[in-house]
Amino acid sequence: MGLLQQADWDVFKRSETWKAFGVAVIMFGTIAYAGLTLFDSFDEIFESDADPAPIPHIIIDSLNRTGVESVIADENGEINLTSLRGDVIILDLMAHDCSQCHAVQEHLESNIDDWRETAEENGVGFHIIAYGAWYIEDLEYLNTSTPPDANIETPYVVPKYPTGLGSTDAAILADGSTTDPVRLFTTAGTGQIPVVMVIDVEGYIVERQATGSPINGWGEFNGAVEDALTGDPEVTFSNRLAWEEPSTSFVAVFVLGMILSILVYFSPCAFPVLPGFISYYLSLGAREDELIEEGKLKAKMPSSWVIGTLAGLGMWTFFILIGILAFAMGEAFAKSGLIHYIAIGIALLLVILGTIMLLGITSHLLGFVQKLVDRWSTTEMDETFTPRRNMYLYGIGYAAASIDCTAAAVLPFVIFLGTLGTSAVISGLSGLMIGLLILMIIVTVLVGLGRQVMINFLRRMTGMIKLVGSWMMIMAGIGLTIYLTQPEVVSSVFA
Repeated sequence: MGLLQQADWDVFKRSETWKAFGVAVIMFGTIAYAGLTLFDSFDEIFESDADPAPIPHIIIDSLNRTGVESVIADENGEINLTSLRGDVIILDLMAHDCSQCHAVQEHLESNIDDWRETAEENGVGFHIIAYGAWYIEDLEYLNTSTPPDANIETPYVVPKYPTGLGSTDAAILADGSTTDPVRLFTTAGTGQIPVVMVIDVEGYIVERQATGSPINGWGEFNGAVEDALTGDPEVTFSNRLAWEEPSTSFVAVFVLGMILSILVYFSPCAFPVLPGFISYYLSLGAREDELIEEGKLKAKMPSSWVIGTLAGLGMWTFFILIGILAFAMGEAFAKSGLIHYIAIGIALLLVILGTIMLLGITSHLLGFVQKLVDRWSTTEMDETFTPRRNMYLYGIGYAAASIDCTAAAVLPFVIFLGTLGTSAVISGLSGLMIGLLILMIIVTVLVGLGRQVMINFLRRMTGMIKLVGSWMMIMAGIGLTIYLTQPEVVSSVFA
């Protein structure tokens, strides 16, 4: 049967669907508002609890154009920002194929002459430097303007100001270690550009803009440039921003992993059969003496909390394997510089997957995992019954089944963790797996205590959980798409 033939189009005629929509609107709105206001704004995620400090040593491999980069570059064509300490710098994190970056460039170039004049009047050195932040783009590509006949709405023109290409180890920290400036200066280290910063004469960041079309215009940014060009550190002192590697976000990543575990655990692709399966295993406890006497069971049937733990460990095993694969993929994506476009694709996938869930379509993408589980599982009819191994295997199969509905949320999350490094992968997956383990134990114990009452309750709620989850996934995909493509719209709502 084809996917479209599985679709239940009558779902939109049922009152439960729209009740679920209302619940989803309230839940999604509350979560979104709380999340955004928690950080005050997306841009302010950049600001950390650390004290402001001068930017680290940053070395950029420049285009080395005569009279442009050659003025500030060394004999190797490299620009060392430390050598420019004492001058005002506008550092523009950009890319050839980043359309919003072109808007930033247009603004900078329209004001560069006035800023230079102000700098000369105050006896202050002044530089605008473009830092190529998508490392898949090479210097030759950055030095090539979009052909006039390309019919592109926002074509790339090689900047008039010094331009170069960064790298994942372009920044040299105080302890001698190296890191990626993109991790230091983009929102939460995600790599989302454009990002343009004003750096004062003492090397402190005094203004940062993360869009090519600020909702309040460029007035605040231009004012920061004018203040910095006075050359007086006291003028910019109160505006200095802190920066640091996004390691302090590991707690938040852990919490996100735990929140995601709720989505995975109550996946409509797997959860509907869980209460009945657990109840069946618990009911076998009444026959354990018979099974032991027949030699099919070597010990007593496991208790409800043991069953929950074993199933949870099975889920752990599955997601550890997923994490290993996703980490490798995340490393590749991080080096490609295409995280932003990948994120947009993921957002659109969320909408598609949520719609599929809403229409009752199942994909069974990982059905082969269930076949392996069935192969190695036993029943009380077999010569030897292995309930503990079965529950562990069931956990693996349950996790795989849940992925059919939640892949668009889980896999991107883990891949994203991979771009942040090993510590982030460990932190995020720990949150996900601990959350899954806790939920599996709690539900199993509740089923064991309440038996039929709990089972009936869970079965009644399954349909609503599926509908609410579907709507929220669609809303999350739409919201994420809007944020990634029109961040000013989101900022205007939560400003």
